[in-house]
Amino acid sequence: MCRLLFFCVVMSTVFSCKKEPKAVNQEINSVIITTITKDSLLNVRALEINEEDVVIATSEGNTFRLKKGENTFKKLFKKDSVYNPNLRALACTDTSVFTVSIENPALLYKDGVLVYKEIHEHVFYDAIEFWNNKEGIAIGDTTDDCLSILITRDGGDTWKKTSCDNLPKGTFGAFAASDTNIAIVGDKTWVATGGKVSAVLYSDDKGETWESFSTPIIQGLDTTGVYSVDFFNESIGFAIGGDYTKPEANFINKIKTTDGGKTWQVVSKGKGPGYRSCVQFVPNKNGKELVALGVDGIDYSPDFGETWKHLSDEKFYTLRFLNDSIAFAAGNGSVAHLKFK
Repeated sequence: MCRLLFFCVVMSTVFSCKKEPKAVNQEINSVIITTITKDSLLNVRALEINEEDVVIATSEGNTFRLKKGENTFKKLFKKDSVYNPNLRALACTDTSVFTVSIENPALLYKDGVLVYKEIHEHVFYDAIEFWNNKEGIAIGDTTDDCLSILITRDGGDTWKKTSCDNLPKGTFGAFAASDTNIAIVGDKTWVATGGKVSAVLYSDDKGETWESFSTPIIQGLDTTGVYSVDFFNESIGFAIGGDYTKPEANFINKIKTTDGGKTWQVVSKGKGPGYRSCVQFVPNKNGKELVALGVDGIDYSPDFGETWKHLSDEKFYTLRFLNDSIAFAAGNGSVAHLKFK
C-alpha cells in the first residue's frame, strides 16, 4: 500500500511538471481575397482601419466608411464640388477623419470641411498621420528648400507649415502611392522620401526637430526611391519601393533598419518582389513577418525581408492589417478583404 502510494505521488509529480508544447509560429502560405466593392471608376490609395471600421478616400474626391458587420461602403461627407480634390492621404482619430489632396491647390479636410489650403506651383502632399487625437502631421514635396511638413496641435482645426529653418535642407519628394510615407511609434516619426534623393527624415519629439538619414535604395530618378515605410517598434523598420516604370526590377528596392532608421541595409538583392507601393509588418509576429503589395501582386516575407513568397497577382495600391491574419486592401477599381493562411 505504501509502495503504491509512493508510485502514484511520483507519477503525479512527473506529469504535472511536463511542459506544454510551444505554439508553432505558422508562416503564411496563401491569401484568400474577397472583393467588397468593385467599380472601374474607383481609385483608392488611402485606406485606414478605425476601430474595426474601414475608411477609404478616393482620387475622385470622395470618402467612404464600411462599418463593422456591414457589407456596403457609405459616403461619409459631401464631396467638395468646387475643387474636385484628388484625395491620396487619410487619417483617423477617435473623433474625426482627415483627408488630403495632391497638387495645386493642396487641400486638407477635417470631417469634410476644408481647414487648410496651400497654393504653390510645386505643392504636392503625399501622406498624413496622427500621434494622438490632438497632434498630427502631413507631408509633401519640397516647395522651397525643404520637405513640406504640416503640423497640428489642436485636433486638426488648424495646421502650420514647418519652417525650412527647422528642417533638413534639400529637394525632397515623396510618392502619393499608398499613404504609407509616414511611420509613427510613440513620439518618434519617420518620413520616407523618394525621387532623385531617397532619404528618411526622423523626429523623436513629434515633429519639433528633425534630422535626415541616407538610404541605399535605388534613387536618382523622379520615379525611384522609397515608396512605403513601416516600423514595428522604435528600432526595427522596413522600407520598399523601386521604380514604378520598371516594376520587375528587384535588385536594390528593399531595405531594413535595426537602429531606428539611422542606418539601412539592402536585403534580398535580385530576389523577391520588384516595385511595390506598400509594405506593412504583420501584427504580433515580433517584427519578422512582412506583407508587401503593388501593381504586380502580393508578397510575404517570414524573415524580415530576406526571403519572399509570392501569394497573388491581384493588383492593389495599399493595405492595412486588422489583426495578424485579416487585412484590407485597395487599388484601382476595388477594395477587398484579405485573409492570410
